[in-house]
Amino acid sequence: MVADSPVLQLTGIDKSFSGVPALRGVSLRLRAGEIHALMGQNGAGKSTLIKVLTGVYGADSGEMALSGQPIRPASPIEAQKMGISTVYQEVNLCPNLSVAENILAGRYPRRGLRIDWAGVNREARALLARLDVDIDVSRLLSSYSVAVQQMVAIARALGLSSKVLILDEPTSSLDDDEVQSLFAVLRRLRSEGMAILFVTHFLNQVYAVSDRITVLRNGAWVGEWPTSQLGPQALIAAMVGRELAAQASGPAPLPAIDESSGSVLEAEGLGQRGQLQPVDLLVRKGEIVGLAGLLGSGRTELARLLFGLATPDSGTLRIDGVAVDLDSPADAVRHGLALCPEERKTDGIVADLSLRENIALALQARRGVRNTLNRAEQTALAERFVKALGIKTASVDTPIGLLSGGNQQKALLARWLAIEPRLLILDEPTRGIDVAAKQEIMDEILRLARGGMAVIFISSEMNEVVRVSHRIAVLRERRKVGELPAGTSEDAVYDLIAAEA
Repeated sequence: MVADSPVLQLTGIDKSFSGVPALRGVSLRLRAGEIHALMGQNGAGKSTLIKVLTGVYGADSGEMALSGQPIRPASPIEAQKMGISTVYQEVNLCPNLSVAENILAGRYPRRGLRIDWAGVNREARALLARLDVDIDVSRLLSSYSVAVQQMVAIARALGLSSKVLILDEPTSSLDDDEVQSLFAVLRRLRSEGMAILFVTHFLNQVYAVSDRITVLRNGAWVGEWPTSQLGPQALIAAMVGRELAAQASGPAPLPAIDESSGSVLEAEGLGQRGQLQPVDLLVRKGEIVGLAGLLGSGRTELARLLFGLATPDSGTLRIDGVAVDLDSPADAVRHGLALCPEERKTDGIVADLSLRENIALALQARRGVRNTLNRAEQTALAERFVKALGIKTASVDTPIGLLSGGNQQKALLARWLAIEPRLLILDEPTRGIDVAAKQEIMDEILRLARGGMAVIFISSEMNEVVRVSHRIAVLRERRKVGELPAGTSEDAVYDLIAAEA
């Protein structure tokens, strides 16, 4: 049962950075026994609100109350002591410690002056049992999947006697079965009276598990609704402040392809022992080839082989019909290839550098140390792409780490467009970004193809793959199992993925 009075209430929260408002009069009510979805575009203020709530930032004005008592946590540790715990998209635990050590870190049971390791393992198993998870808690956390690590992070929050559990994009790296397992855990915690704040960009997940929705837009509170009273179209309209053009007009037509044109890239029997079975793949000028498959199917492994991040031990790679050996990404760039990687935070952006510097990186690397871009050239380059791609930033000199996920993704795209590649490999370019930013990036992919750029497009969201692909190469268990033409339905792709080998 959902309590009438909120466990957590925020009223009139304001927060600015260097005079630029990030939150303006934001309110939030979270009740016990409720899963409450916090929705909004990238840059809407969701992450900033969570950081204010958990003591990373101090609010400039406004009030916060927990169980009716005013609070103003000065740090995440202080917020945890109050009963507010957060599980982030990138699990913030210690992979070099055991599962039990992670769950009980900072509060190990002791016998005299010594840690009671048997007690540590026993308490960790008990907390995981509440989540219906039975694993060896003495093993290193790094030996388990991301899905299990998410459960460990939740178990740690339970051990802190949390009243409020905040889940920030917890499903972005999980497959469908893992998502359903997580949802079963959330429903169990809800039935026990936990107040859960759920941040996601997946609309179907909002309607699968949440009881209530709060929407932010441009740092301001838009409204709060019971989930049953706010349909998907109305939710999108509340988030973006307008109806997306694609909803009215449908997907844009694919650019025409000259079937007689030669290949930009052709892989024949390209594989790597233990990572990818030999694959054949051909991409023509102006063609978008989708790579479809479940997590672990080999999509990213193929992208790494094509870009010189891994070395094949079988097959041939041809660019413009000429066999090449790509010993490094630098070789790939010299041949006109570019890659936007799956993990933008660890493999893409340099968080401490400015937006300007991040966009200029690839072009500077290609020009070499003796032909450097001066600051004025970097600024002109960055400002051109900020305008072209609609990157939201106060300045091109803003550290890229302060931008929203969608704007970071656009900056990575700008980095590679600056070198005018002939083939662009996009690995999960829309992961963790809002519906409007996704729309803009998908439109940009189609525009690039119309201009003659070849694109390899990888996404876990099958509707995106079928929407923009001229052909879809389907992978299963690290081998290619077939190709499907443009206009293929999502069901047809899933049927091929699920077919008997």
